[in-house]
Amino acid sequence: MDGYPSFRREGGQNPAYRSTHRPLPTTPHTKDCYVLNLPYQELPLEDPGTPDTRSPVRFLLWLGKNQWRLVLGAVVFGVGWMLAQALLWAAVGQAIDKGISPQDSGQLWKWVGVVIALGIIQGFCGAMRHQMAVTNWMMATYRSIQLVGHHVSRNGSAVIDEIPSGDVVQTVGADVFRIGGAFDVIGRFIGAIVAWVVVSFILLSSSVQLGLVVLVGVPLLATLTLPLMKPLHSTQAAQREAAGRLAALGSDTVVGLRILRGIGGEEVFRNNYNAQSQLVRFSGNRIAGPQAGLESGQLLLPAILVAIITYIGGHDVANGSLQPGQLVAFFGYATFLTTPLRTVIEYILASTRAIVGSRKLLRILNTHSTLIDPAEPAAWPISVETMSDSLSGITVRRGQLTALVTETPTEATVVADRLGRFVADAPGVRINDLAIENFAVAVTRQHVVVAEIEPTLFSGTLRDELQPAGIASDEQLLTALRAASALDILDAVEDGLDSIVEERGRSFSGGQRQRVALARAFLTNADVLILVEPTSAVDSHTESRIATSLKSIRGDLTTLIATTSPLLLEKVDQVVALRDGRVVEVGTHRELLGRSAWYRELIVREVN
Repeated sequence: MDGYPSFRREGGQNPAYRSTHRPLPTTPHTKDCYVLNLPYQELPLEDPGTPDTRSPVRFLLWLGKNQWRLVLGAVVFGVGWMLAQALLWAAVGQAIDKGISPQDSGQLWKWVGVVIALGIIQGFCGAMRHQMAVTNWMMATYRSIQLVGHHVSRNGSAVIDEIPSGDVVQTVGADVFRIGGAFDVIGRFIGAIVAWVVVSFILLSSSVQLGLVVLVGVPLLATLTLPLMKPLHSTQAAQREAAGRLAALGSDTVVGLRILRGIGGEEVFRNNYNAQSQLVRFSGNRIAGPQAGLESGQLLLPAILVAIITYIGGHDVANGSLQPGQLVAFFGYATFLTTPLRTVIEYILASTRAIVGSRKLLRILNTHSTLIDPAEPAAWPISVETMSDSLSGITVRRGQLTALVTETPTEATVVADRLGRFVADAPGVRINDLAIENFAVAVTRQHVVVAEIEPTLFSGTLRDELQPAGIASDEQLLTALRAASALDILDAVEDGLDSIVEERGRSFSGGQRQRVALARAFLTNADVLILVEPTSAVDSHTESRIATSLKSIRGDLTTLIATTSPLLLEKVDQVVALRDGRVVEVGTHRELLGRSAWYRELIVREVN
């Protein structure tokens, strides 16, 4: 989901990010490029819409409704492509019966011209059908990807608290492509149905017996595949579940590899991964049976139909009830009808996969944050004069640099989550004199930003990493980097702000990642900025420069810094010390060192 960062903290649910946290690029081609009056849009879409998540089928219908012009185009060209193939044999039969048999050159050339015209139509419709099929596939697939990306961005940890991250990755990396596959085949599928009906009536007009064989035989043979659909559906779902667990296990192992090495647990996790891999292989093998049956049916069932039509047609020619050209046409129809039947079976396979994939995607889309907006949200105040928390006793004021000192980082995180409204139950937190629950969550995210101790970086340019909304100038970006003492990072990369940041920022050191995230937090320009151990991974000289810059970069805005670093504590206006979740000391760093033995011991312990 690169490009759709889950800003759980720095800027999450920020209206400045147009509710998707990143305005998507709009070019002159986004809405103005038309082919045969069918609009094309660059991806990603500016707004993927609000999906119908009541069932997989309803979701697929919603996707189709959102790209109905493209679906209609695919159907039109699919029908034209199939019909041109079907009618080609009728034209060949007419050329034989009306041109070759009576040796009428005029009629021969007429029907040869019809054959050529149908070939041209078939070629044109085939090319356009393919283009529409690919476009439909891409639109459905990437709309689904965006829906997941936006949903995760809006709901953050609520998703991964309920669904393993590996399942989310598997859905975006595999299931959405199965969803798109149903839209790839739909044009050919409807074309196959229309062509089957047309050919059936052509045959009925020439031979009632043959017409009935085709009219009844094709759907009858297709229904023979239905008993295979349920086992295919269940085995695909089981394989998908196993693959999702494997991806989650792999992801967790990679993230915790350093810890595993430290405790000697690599072998255990390797064995677990091997066992899960074998389960995926076994479930994949189980799919082979019903899927092989369906795909074999694509050859066997049409062959049965061809044999029946060939026998009856040959018998009718021998009796003189059919002309030679009609017999050739019947052979052509018998050969052609294998295409519609194969297409129907292919669509059944594709739609089954799409339903399985949609069910996995809806599992994600139907998870929601426990944070609920009030029925009538209050307007955010023009200025935040105070932010207070009655549970801990903390009060931070406008224009102040306030440090929060706790015995453990966990205590600081609990307070930060409560102040940032990342927990459903946050009683006692007030903005000025109004409870924070009175404001919309998105508005709160815009004005109160929490930067975590372990920053998350995403792939993309450094410029986009710092300011995904793209509204900050280069000068503002450089100012934020300077305040975070991160200008040296520009010297270490080749293309400056346009340099590519690798996934998770793995090409950066821990200190570099932390400083990039700090600069990103500064650029939010939030009314209240809460920084949790923002300098834990940098050296003392860098930390000193950051501490000196904090006052100037934040100005008259409010900043709360959870830290036990003396270099930072020296620079703040006020230190609030918590013990067992409650404020026990308030004052400057020097005042608390002088009067509180507990505070002095805590700081000395952290330094050592």
